[in-house]
Amino acid sequence: MAEKQGLSYKARRRWALVILLVGMPVYIVAAVTVMNWLDRPPLWLELVVYVALGIVWVLPFKFVFRGVGQADPNADGE
Repeated sequence: MAEKQGLSYKARRRWALVILLVGMPVYIVAAVTVMNWLDRPPLWLELVVYVALGIVWVLPFKFVFRGVGQADPNADGE
Protein backbone atom coordinates (compact mmCIF):
# COMPACT_ATOMS: atom_id res chain seq x y z
CA MET A 1 0.00 0.00 0.00
CA ALA A 2 1.43 3.39 -0.98
CA GLU A 3 1.90 5.99 1.74
CA LYS A 4 0.61 9.53 1.38
CA GLN A 5 3.13 12.02 0.11
CA GLY A 6 3.51 15.36 1.83
CA LEU A 7 3.94 16.69 5.33
CA SER A 8 3.07 14.68 8.39
CA TYR A 9 0.40 15.90 10.78
CA LYS A 10 2.99 17.13 13.31
CA ALA A 11 4.98 18.90 10.62
CA ARG A 12 1.84 20.62 9.31
CA ARG A 13 0.96 21.78 12.85
CA ARG A 14 4.46 23.18 13.35
CA TRP A 15 4.48 24.95 9.99
CA ALA A 16 0.99 26.35 10.64
CA LEU A 17 2.24 27.80 13.93
CA VAL A 18 5.30 29.35 12.24
CA ILE A 19 3.15 30.79 9.47
CA LEU A 20 0.69 32.30 11.96
CA LEU A 21 3.27 33.65 14.40
CA VAL A 22 5.89 34.90 11.93
CA GLY A 23 4.50 34.96 8.41
CA MET A 24 1.16 36.59 9.08
CA PRO A 25 2.54 39.60 11.01
CA VAL A 26 5.18 40.13 8.30
CA TYR A 27 2.47 39.96 5.66
CA ILE A 28 0.30 42.44 7.58
CA VAL A 29 3.17 44.92 7.88
CA ALA A 30 3.93 44.53 4.16
CA ALA A 31 0.26 45.05 3.20
CA VAL A 32 -0.09 48.15 5.38
CA THR A 33 3.20 49.54 4.05
CA VAL A 34 2.07 49.11 0.45
CA MET A 35 -1.28 50.73 1.22
CA ASN A 36 0.50 53.67 2.89
CA TRP A 37 2.65 54.22 -0.20
CA LEU A 38 -0.51 54.76 -2.21
CA ASP A 39 -2.51 57.91 -1.79
CA ARG A 40 -5.43 57.34 0.54
CA PRO A 41 -8.09 55.59 -1.59
CA PRO A 42 -11.79 55.81 -0.79
CA LEU A 43 -12.75 53.86 2.32
CA TRP A 44 -14.75 51.24 0.42
CA LEU A 45 -11.81 50.54 -1.93
CA GLU A 46 -9.40 50.31 0.99
CA LEU A 47 -11.73 47.84 2.70
CA VAL A 48 -11.96 45.72 -0.47
CA VAL A 49 -8.16 45.68 -0.83
CA TYR A 50 -7.62 44.64 2.81
CA VAL A 51 -10.27 41.90 2.59
CA ALA A 52 -8.72 40.60 -0.64
CA LEU A 53 -5.23 40.64 0.88
CA GLY A 54 -6.58 38.87 3.96
CA ILE A 55 -7.84 36.03 1.80
CA VAL A 56 -4.91 35.88 -0.63
CA TRP A 57 -2.22 35.37 2.02
CA VAL A 58 -3.56 31.98 3.04
CA LEU A 59 -4.06 30.47 -0.42
CA PRO A 60 -0.45 29.26 -0.85
CA PHE A 61 -0.59 27.68 2.63
CA LYS A 62 -4.00 26.03 2.36
CA PHE A 63 -2.47 22.54 2.34
CA VAL A 64 -0.63 23.29 5.59
CA PHE A 65 -3.73 24.42 7.48
CA ARG A 66 -6.05 21.66 6.24
CA GLY A 67 -6.99 19.43 9.18
CA VAL A 68 -4.59 20.82 11.80
CA GLY A 69 -7.45 21.72 14.14
CA GLN A 70 -8.58 18.12 14.35
CA ALA A 71 -7.13 15.17 16.25
CA ASP A 72 -4.02 13.48 14.87
CA PRO A 73 -5.26 10.85 12.43
CA ASN A 74 -2.20 8.66 13.14
CA ALA A 75 -2.56 8.74 16.95
CA ASP A 76 -3.73 5.63 18.75
CA GLY A 77 -7.23 5.96 20.19
CA GLU A 78 -7.44 5.76 23.98
